[in-house]
Formats: sequence, structure tokens, C-alpha cells
Amino acid sequence: MDGSRRLHSFDNLRAMMMWLGIVIHVAINHITGPSALPWRDTQTTPIADLLLVFIHAFRMPVFFILAGYFVALLVARRGAKGMLVHRMRRLALPFAIFWPLLIVCTSVLMLVYLHLMAYGTFGIDPSLLAKKTEATSPFNTMHMWFIYYLIWFCVFTAVLAPLASKVPAGVRRAADAGFRALAGKWWGAFVLAIPLAIIGSSYRAGVLAANGSFIPNLGELIHNGMFFVFGLYLYRHQDGLFPLLTARCWRNTVAGFVPFVLALAAFKSFTANPQGIAHIEAVIAFLYNLTTWLWSFALIGLALRYLPTQNRIMQYVSDSSYWVYLVHMLGTIGFGALLYGQPFGPLTKMSLNILATTAACLLSYQLLVRYTLIGVLLSGQRRSKPVRATAPEAVEPQ
Repeated sequence: MDGSRRLHSFDNLRAMMMWLGIVIHVAINHITGPSALPWRDTQTTPIADLLLVFIHAFRMPVFFILAGYFVALLVARRGAKGMLVHRMRRLALPFAIFWPLLIVCTSVLMLVYLHLMAYGTFGIDPSLLAKKTEATSPFNTMHMWFIYYLIWFCVFTAVLAPLASKVPAGVRRAADAGFRALAGKWWGAFVLAIPLAIIGSSYRAGVLAANGSFIPNLGELIHNGMFFVFGLYLYRHQDGLFPLLTARCWRNTVAGFVPFVLALAAFKSFTANPQGIAHIEAVIAFLYNLTTWLWSFALIGLALRYLPTQNRIMQYVSDSSYWVYLVHMLGTIGFGALLYGQPFGPLTKMSLNILATTAACLLSYQLLVRYTLIGVLLSGQRRSKPVRATAPEAVEPQ
């Protein structure tokens, strides 16, 4: 495949995964089970739990696979040093600029929400947040943990890439053959799920959850790093794997539902009696991560097959996706607070929050980002406002 041609299918897939961040962070506001976040609406529904578990199974893994692919592409085009400069400009600089602003705004909105939960009125009481976050530090990467880990992975890649040429050719061929087998054979997903299951078994219910710490967590580095490395190798072997993943996209989609349903059954058993089945968290972790790999393969294949080009809508969604990713939490918390206590059911509240947050993110992108220096910071290019064609002046008849 021509490495110079823009791969719109991956741009489209990445944009869709970005938008699902709104859905998942609205859903977590209405789950019935335990939540890592301190705020929660009184209206809950098992549908929110299902949405959370479903989207969480593939969203971030697909992100890291795509990130690894694009990093490998940059290394091929610009070299390791050029890739690192590019990624630091697009990742580290926005993180340094937006993280302080977002943590202040997010904390204020959380305090307002917690005040509503505790007293039923709008206000701010910092002691409420302190009580809710006794076990975790409020000083963390928040939802930007993905960017933070991606910065680390880019640094690791830049350091290790020059050493690749010094690895014996036989070892490189063996690594390539092993990757092709894992990505192309029916049993590959089962093998790839094993190390993730070992890591996940130490987490509640067998599901790894990002802690947001600025000190990288070894388990999270390995878990997310496996998907990132898969993306690196996917770029290297795209000529052989793209047709294969495209041809098997529906088979992988259907196959992923089998371990997913089994994982849900194991979740239910764990919730009812956490000590009822020995090593149940390891079982859940294996089934859930098997689903993750199968659906990650499926989504890549589906995107390649059905989203090879961009229309105006998908182009706009793709252009705005980085900004939406950065600011969407402000919308999900803020509109969640406005809907708190309103006489609506949980599904109505979720729908209203998703629509309102989406509209606010896109409107702010159009007004504040698309044609401004912020847009240049996030996309690396300056967009010109479209010029309206003026109608020719009427000429008086002679």
C-alpha cells in the first residue's frame, strides 16, 4: 500500500472512537454498579452498565492500535527523531497547555455536581470532593491519561527505533513471522489475551482501569503498550494484513460476542458473590480481553471495508475529534449537573446529555478552534474560512 496516501478509513475510525468518549462518560453517570468517579445521577439503569462494559472493551485498545500505526508511518516518513518532534508538538504541547485549564474547570464542575448531590442546590464545598477522593489523588491526568501514555510510547519508540537495525536479521524475521501468526491465525487472539488476563486479574472484576497517575503504572504500560506495538507492526505488514482483516471483519465481530456474553455472565456471578468461584477475576479478564482483540480486529477491518473515503460530515467529525476529546468531559459533567434532579428517566437524561455535549463541543470547535491558533496547535495546519461567492452586479439593459 502506498504509504504516502492518506488512510481515511483510520481517520474515520479514530473520530468515531473519539465520539464514543461522550457516550461512555455520560453512561458512567447512570450506572448501577460501583463507579470510580465521585458524581452520579440518582436515575440509574443497567443499560448504562452494559454500554460502559461494551464500549470499554474496544475503544481505547483501538485508539492505541491506530496510534501505533500512525507513529510507525511517521518514523517511515521522517525518521525516529522527526516522529518524536512531530508527536511532541501534537501531544505534549497540547497536554501542557490544556491540562491545567481542564483540571481547574473539571474540578469546579465536579464540586457543583457534588453540592447538588449533597444539598440539592448549586454551590461549591471543597470538603465534599476531599471526602469522595480520599483513596485517590485529585491531581491526576484525568481523561487525558491516553495522551500521557502515548507521549511515553512515542519516546520509547524514538529511543528503540535506531536500535532495530542492530538486531540480527534472523531475530527480526522471527518477530515478523510471530506477529503475522498472532494477527492472522484464528488462535492469535487467544494468545494475545493471556498476558492481558494476567494483568487484569489483579483488578476488581478483572477489568483494568486507568488510575490517571503521573507515575506510569507498569500494568497499564504493558496492557496499552501491547496494542500500541500491534499498531507499529500493523503498519509494517499492512499489505498482507489489511485484506485479511477486511475479509474477516464480520467473522471477528460475531466471534467477539461469544466471550463477551460469557464475560457478562461471569460479571453477574462476581457481583452476586465475589468469592463464589475461584479465580473468577482471571476468567473474566481472559474472556474480556479476548473480546477486546477480536473486536479490535473487527473494527479495523470494518473501517477498511466500509469507511475508505471521507464525505463532508466525516471530514468535519474527524477534524473536530481532537478538540472533542479534550473538552467533552466538561459537557458530560456540566449537563449532567443541569439534568440532576429533573423529572426524566435515565435513558432520556443520557440522550439529552449526549446531544447537548456533542452540540456544545462542535459549536465551540467551530467558533473557537477551527480557524484559530488553537486549531493550528491541534491539527498542525491553518484552515481558511470559506469565502462566500458574491453574486455579479446587475447590469442595466441598454
